[in-house]
Amino acid sequence: MAELAVQNLKMYYRTRKGQVRAVDGVSFTLEPGRALGIVGESGCGKSSLGLTLLRLLPPNAEVVGGSIRLGGQELLNMDDETFRKEVRWTKIAMVFQGAMNALNPVLTVGSQIAEAILAHEKVSKEEAERRAKGLLEMVGINPARYNHYPHEFSGGMKQRAVIAMALACNPKVIIADEPTTALDVMVQAQVLRAIADLRERLNLSMILVSHDLSVIAQTCDDVAVMYAGKIVEYGPVEEVFVRPLHPYTQGLLQAFPDIAAERAPIVSIPGTPPNLADPPSGCRFNPRCPLATEECRRLEPELAEKGAARHRVACHLVSPGGEVPEVKFA
Repeated sequence: MAELAVQNLKMYYRTRKGQVRAVDGVSFTLEPGRALGIVGESGCGKSSLGLTLLRLLPPNAEVVGGSIRLGGQELLNMDDETFRKEVRWTKIAMVFQGAMNALNPVLTVGSQIAEAILAHEKVSKEEAERRAKGLLEMVGINPARYNHYPHEFSGGMKQRAVIAMALACNPKVIIADEPTTALDVMVQAQVLRAIADLRERLNLSMILVSHDLSVIAQTCDDVAVMYAGKIVEYGPVEEVFVRPLHPYTQGLLQAFPDIAAERAPIVSIPGTPPNLADPPSGCRFNPRCPLATEECRRLEPELAEKGAARHRVACHLVSPGGEVPEVKFA
């Protein structure tokens, strides 16, 4: 059984200009112990998807359809209090983007980790402190730093402390939203190694949200490419990155610098993502796709397996055998 199964999930924001379809019919499964990367441009719905899974949505957001099953249990039917007590942080937790903002500056780092334990489990303060110190040590921070404040930690230490906080109640699934943003390359590598080590040691399932393709390639087993609120390509990381099928995925990879190749200007995808309050008909990428046909502009493609096993793509241009014209963006 899949650890997490999401089916046709839809979450819209209510605005003065209408509904913004931030997550619009997303489906995927996450197997026990595996890591799924979610990539795409800013505004494609990556972070909104993560917040929807944890039901941490603002007042103007609403889940309008679909299913989220964790360990076979439907989460969308739960009342808020049951979800808070029995699911959030105990079964599924989140490493939020920007550790600088995730930690309270007037509380010690250790007490914030212990607070997460005390909020969800009936244990003594002494036991919560003992476990919090053990979590700090697990992520490579000296437990003696338990009573230090966030401003006394480096950026990498803050990020690892936030990871320790997410692990406080032994969840099965971790959602990491841009966990290495604003970190330099050396510290980023340390944080990624810590995440990989914890995954293996604790048999965690993980969803990693990132715009950085190299981070996804380094840490994930599978990848879902999102565009305009939808998954347009899904499959094993090596298969998708070596043999991308969707024109949008090809564009993302062409925009990523190759240090082994000759020096050349960075190629970007022309145009901008669509307004999700009024998305284009057919394939939502068609206004930016140089290969778009009348069928692309008229009919919305379904995410279907084409070519290699488990490699799925939503594109009219891809044949059932996985053949697709190579796309070059000027």
